[in-house]
Amino acid sequence: MTIFEEVLVSNNLITAFVFVGITVYLAYFISDKLTRGRFHGSAIAIILGLIFAYFAGVFTGGEKGVADIAILSGVGVLGGSMLRDFAIVATAYGAKFNDLRASGKAGILSLFFGVILSFILGALVAIAFGYEDPKDITTIGAGTVTFVVGPVSGSAIGASSDVIALSIAAGLVKSILVMTLTPLFAKQVGLDNPKSAMVFGGLMGTNSGVAAGLAAVDPKLVPYGAMTATFYTAVGCLLVPSVLFLLVDVFF
Repeated sequence: MTIFEEVLVSNNLITAFVFVGITVYLAYFISDKLTRGRFHGSAIAIILGLIFAYFAGVFTGGEKGVADIAILSGVGVLGGSMLRDFAIVATAYGAKFNDLRASGKAGILSLFFGVILSFILGALVAIAFGYEDPKDITTIGAGTVTFVVGPVSGSAIGASSDVIALSIAAGLVKSILVMTLTPLFAKQVGLDNPKSAMVFGGLMGTNSGVAAGLAAVDPKLVPYGAMTATFYTAVGCLLVPSVLFLLVDVFF
């Protein structure tokens, strides 16, 4: 057993890949079998990750979640800023600007309107809960943009790990709300064609929430909504830690 543990520790990055792979597989299994796709697998994976991090912190008394467990220390590298930012850039490469232009002015405007509105709502909630530091307000506001924009912006402006974790939780709540409420209100908002799906993706932004919500309405609409949602994440990562942070810093 000791030899096996030493092998896992000495190859901690590979161990981390296996651990994350099993977690993601379990998340998508739960999504498919228990929720029939209504809750996207990525959202469930984040929930599982937060649960693992909490219990690992209680068990070890550390501050890095599962990375404080020796055999899972590679998760700290796998979840570090380098690979995280690489994943975000790789996602952006999957989108084509010419495709975005097909949605017209409404699709492009929806990106900026969606990012700014989500940020303002998140920032107001942060202020209502007593946060006064511009970094904290910006990071929580970024989390309500998406759970990707939250940690990217928080890391860029130097927010604490606790606030970054809170921003991820805020983004997760938004994702779950989008994926569950979209099928209920699809008819009322005319969500039944590719153009409206692209505008919807630009307004909501959370890729997993948009994809799961549109899949429950009409699977054919998923690529259109997911495409503008990808641009939404990129716009959020650009605007929040720069322009929006400077505006918050002026007022607070």
